[in-house]
Amino acid sequence: MTPTNILLLIGGYFLLLILISYFTGKNDSNEDFFKAGKSSPWYLVAFGMVGASLSGVTFISVPGWVEASQFSYMQVVFGYFLGYMVTAYVLLPIYYKQNVTSIYEYLDDRFGFVSYKVGAISFFVSRVLGAAFRLFLVAIVLQQFVFDAWNVPFEVTVTLSILLIWIYTFKGGIKTIVWTDTLQTLFMLLSVVLSIHFILEQLDWSFSDFLSSAEFGNYSKTIFVDDFMDSKHLIKSFLGGMFVTICMTGLDQDMMQKNLTCKTLKDAQKNMVSFSVVLVIVTFVFMLLGALLFIYSNKNQIELPLMDGNPKSDLLFPEIALNSGLGITVAITFMLGLIAAAYSSADSALTSLTTSFCVDFLGIAKKPETSRKRIRKATHVGMSVLLIIVVIAFKHILDTNVIDGLLKVAGYTYGPLLGLFSFGIFTKYQVKDKYVWIVALTSVVICYVFGKIPPANLGGYVLGYELLPLNGLLTFIGLWLIRRK
Repeated sequence: MTPTNILLLIGGYFLLLILISYFTGKNDSNEDFFKAGKSSPWYLVAFGMVGASLSGVTFISVPGWVEASQFSYMQVVFGYFLGYMVTAYVLLPIYYKQNVTSIYEYLDDRFGFVSYKVGAISFFVSRVLGAAFRLFLVAIVLQQFVFDAWNVPFEVTVTLSILLIWIYTFKGGIKTIVWTDTLQTLFMLLSVVLSIHFILEQLDWSFSDFLSSAEFGNYSKTIFVDDFMDSKHLIKSFLGGMFVTICMTGLDQDMMQKNLTCKTLKDAQKNMVSFSVVLVIVTFVFMLLGALLFIYSNKNQIELPLMDGNPKSDLLFPEIALNSGLGITVAITFMLGLIAAAYSSADSALTSLTTSFCVDFLGIAKKPETSRKRIRKATHVGMSVLLIIVVIAFKHILDTNVIDGLLKVAGYTYGPLLGLFSFGIFTKYQVKDKYVWIVALTSVVICYVFGKIPPANLGGYVLGYELLPLNGLLTFIGLWLIRRK
């Protein structure tokens, strides 16, 4: 598939998104931008959240991770499921009861102004980095397979990608996102299923042949309980996955903003439960695709693509889909799936960052009615520029698998949120609010230092995603120490 054809496909796809935004953004009100008028059907939100949760990171990085870690990621996903249940039946009732626009308004009511700002800042940093991770992944694919052929700089690729997102979200906001996410999830799932089908066809295998093959057995180990010191151990992965979900969904304005557009709490809970079941199944299909990609590449002597001179497993899927002769159907469905997966999370991230900054930092509800829309639009532009800067910076500093890097960063940035909300929900204490920022910062620093300790100095213990609950626990202990009698 030529770079020109890929670009035409991207253009057609975005015209479709812009058409959707035209109908959903006609009102162009802050109420629709932030809450979609609280009128979104729960099943629509549930289906769209599958794509937003998986994102371009899962679409490319999870299959690329299979060679090094086999199916160990499924242990994390099982933890995700329990985390979604906690979100549905512990956190959602609180948000609906208080009728919040930003979920961090809960911290203002519970503890005070400083705690509120600490929570909002933690989310802001987390979401900027998380969205940048996802955008970086799609940008390097577009750069490698499209724009390098025309000598277009990476910086221009990133700017164009985010500009396109801004165009179809600047009016409708979350109301547009609910509908575009549904379309994007459909494209992404269709892409994965068709890719598996056509690769199996090239290998002259049925699906049962694939599952029973010796080659599949080399990649399919799922449960790791042999060595507790290993970062892939079941207990560490499961607990890490549970806390990652509680934080990256339940304590994340991006994901909760969609749930809060449902009419009632019951609808939002139905959305969360059904979505979590589908997500486990879909992630397993991605793992199957990853194993199939490595089997196919080994049989056809396809090397890992290079980026800046280094092999990059994240680029194996696009390399096979676009350059291995599987045909135009695979190439088209891959590109549609990639774009859909990447932008289904990036567009909602941009919208949630705009919402959080307007509500949590600018206090938009207290501004004159005549200036609120102008403030929201100016903030939307500012968040777009910030994402461009961070994504470009990642090209020069990121040296790990993207999903692995994303989950590690979450351990540092979401920990204070976990500690604050846990202390607020499970205790009745007030705290000395002015010291909360010191507690949060100290917890992050301790975890960062601990995470840098070589495994040899810990008796061979390899730290994994348990840094997140550890961070939350340290914050909880710190809040206990500054509690009011």
